[in-house]
Amino acid sequence: MSTEQAKAELIEEFGFFDNWMDRYQYIIDLGRELPPLPDEWKVAQYRIEGCQSNVWIHHQREGDVLHFDATSDAAIVAGLIAVVMRIYNDRSAEEILATPPDAFKQLGLEQHLSPTRNNGLHAMLAHIYQVAEREARG
Repeated sequence: MSTEQAKAELIEEFGFFDNWMDRYQYIIDLGRELPPLPDEWKVAQYRIEGCQSNVWIHHQREGDVLHFDATSDAAIVAGLIAVVMRIYNDRSAEEILATPPDAFKQLGLEQHLSPTRNNGLHAMLAHIYQVAEREARG
Protein backbone atom coordinates (compact mmCIF):
# COMPACT_ATOMS: atom_id res chain seq x y z
CA MET A 1 0.00 0.00 0.00
CA SER A 2 1.36 3.41 -0.93
CA THR A 3 1.54 6.35 1.44
CA GLU A 4 -1.35 7.95 -0.45
CA GLN A 5 -3.43 4.82 0.00
CA ALA A 6 -2.54 4.68 3.70
CA LYS A 7 -3.59 8.32 4.13
CA ALA A 8 -6.85 7.73 2.26
CA GLU A 9 -7.60 4.68 4.39
CA LEU A 10 -7.02 6.64 7.62
CA ILE A 11 -9.20 9.50 6.41
CA GLU A 12 -11.96 7.03 5.57
CA GLU A 13 -11.65 5.34 8.99
CA PHE A 14 -11.83 8.68 10.80
CA GLY A 15 -14.92 9.52 8.75
CA PHE A 16 -16.81 6.66 10.39
CA PHE A 17 -16.91 8.60 13.67
CA ASP A 18 -19.39 11.39 14.27
CA ASN A 19 -17.48 13.26 16.96
CA TRP A 20 -14.00 13.88 18.25
CA MET A 21 -14.46 11.90 21.47
CA ASP A 22 -14.99 8.78 19.35
CA ARG A 23 -12.00 9.68 17.17
CA TYR A 24 -9.82 10.15 20.27
CA GLN A 25 -10.90 6.73 21.51
CA TYR A 26 -10.04 5.25 18.11
CA ILE A 27 -6.59 6.88 18.25
CA ILE A 28 -6.06 5.44 21.73
CA ASP A 29 -7.15 2.00 20.48
CA LEU A 30 -4.65 2.23 17.61
CA GLY A 31 -1.92 3.01 20.12
CA ARG A 32 -2.77 -0.09 22.13
CA GLU A 33 -1.99 -2.15 19.04
CA LEU A 34 1.61 -0.91 18.79
CA PRO A 35 4.09 -3.72 19.33
CA PRO A 36 5.97 -3.43 22.62
CA LEU A 37 9.22 -1.50 22.44
CA PRO A 38 12.19 -3.29 24.03
CA ASP A 39 13.44 -1.58 27.18
CA GLU A 40 16.92 -1.20 25.67
CA TRP A 41 15.37 1.23 23.15
CA LYS A 42 13.66 3.31 25.86
CA VAL A 43 16.80 5.35 26.43
CA ALA A 44 17.83 8.96 25.81
CA GLN A 45 19.40 8.07 22.45
CA TYR A 46 15.95 7.23 21.03
CA ARG A 47 13.86 9.74 22.99
CA ILE A 48 12.25 12.45 20.91
CA GLU A 49 12.78 15.96 22.24
CA GLY A 50 9.87 18.35 21.95
CA CYS A 51 7.26 15.93 23.18
CA GLN A 52 5.57 16.54 26.53
CA SER A 53 5.20 12.78 27.01
CA ASN A 54 8.03 10.32 26.69
CA VAL A 55 8.32 9.18 23.08
CA TRP A 56 10.97 6.81 21.79
CA ILE A 57 11.57 6.01 18.14
CA HIS A 58 14.08 3.41 17.03
CA HIS A 59 14.79 2.85 13.37
CA GLN A 60 16.72 0.42 11.24
CA ARG A 61 17.18 -0.09 7.54
CA GLU A 62 15.71 -3.33 6.25
CA GLY A 63 16.77 -3.68 2.64
CA ASP A 64 15.50 -0.60 0.83
CA VAL A 65 13.06 0.48 3.53
CA LEU A 66 13.25 2.15 6.90
CA HIS A 67 11.54 0.33 9.73
CA PHE A 68 10.51 2.32 12.79
CA ASP A 69 9.53 0.99 16.20
CA ALA A 70 8.07 3.53 18.57
CA THR A 71 6.02 4.00 21.70
CA SER A 72 4.99 6.54 24.30
CA ASP A 73 4.01 6.44 27.94
CA ALA A 74 0.84 8.42 27.12
CA ALA A 75 -2.14 6.64 25.53
CA ILE A 76 -3.16 9.39 23.11
CA VAL A 77 0.44 9.96 22.02
CA ALA A 78 0.91 6.23 21.42
CA GLY A 79 -2.14 6.47 19.18
CA LEU A 80 -0.62 9.38 17.29
CA ILE A 81 2.50 7.27 16.83
CA ALA A 82 0.33 4.49 15.40
CA VAL A 83 -1.17 6.95 12.90
CA VAL A 84 2.30 8.20 11.92
CA MET A 85 3.54 4.61 11.51
CA ARG A 86 0.65 3.72 9.21
CA ILE A 87 1.84 6.38 6.80
CA TYR A 88 5.65 6.34 7.17
CA ASN A 89 6.77 2.94 8.46
CA ASP A 90 8.43 0.42 6.16
CA ARG A 91 8.94 2.92 3.35
CA SER A 92 12.04 3.89 1.43
CA ALA A 93 13.78 7.10 2.46
CA GLU A 94 12.82 8.63 -0.88
CA GLU A 95 9.15 7.75 -0.40
CA ILE A 96 9.14 9.24 3.11
CA LEU A 97 10.73 12.45 1.86
CA ALA A 98 8.20 12.67 -0.98
CA THR A 99 5.25 12.31 1.41
CA PRO A 100 4.02 15.61 2.81
CA PRO A 101 2.54 15.51 6.31
CA ASP A 102 -0.81 16.80 5.02
CA ALA A 103 -2.78 13.80 6.32
CA PHE A 104 -2.77 15.24 9.82
CA LYS A 105 -4.56 18.37 8.63
CA GLN A 106 -6.96 16.28 6.55
CA LEU A 107 -7.74 14.15 9.60
CA GLY A 108 -8.37 17.30 11.63
CA LEU A 109 -5.73 16.32 14.15
CA GLU A 110 -3.88 19.62 14.15
CA GLN A 111 -6.96 21.61 15.12
CA HIS A 112 -8.12 19.11 17.77
CA LEU A 113 -4.84 18.44 19.55
CA SER A 114 -3.49 20.56 22.36
CA PRO A 115 -0.51 22.75 21.44
CA THR A 116 1.86 20.44 23.33
CA ARG A 117 0.57 17.35 21.51
CA ASN A 118 0.81 19.19 18.20
CA ASN A 119 4.42 20.06 19.02
CA GLY A 120 5.09 16.43 19.85
CA LEU A 121 3.51 15.25 16.61
CA HIS A 122 5.68 17.67 14.65
CA ALA A 123 8.78 16.55 16.58
CA MET A 124 8.06 12.91 15.68
CA LEU A 125 7.57 13.80 12.01
CA ALA A 126 10.72 15.93 11.99
CA HIS A 127 12.69 12.99 13.39
CA ILE A 128 11.35 10.60 10.75
CA TYR A 129 12.18 13.07 7.98
CA GLN A 130 15.69 13.61 9.41
CA VAL A 131 16.30 9.85 9.47
CA ALA A 132 15.08 9.58 5.87
CA GLU A 133 17.31 12.46 4.78
CA ARG A 134 20.39 10.84 6.36
CA GLU A 135 19.57 7.48 4.81
CA ALA A 136 18.88 8.99 1.39
CA ARG A 137 22.31 10.63 1.42
CA GLY A 138 23.87 7.29 2.30
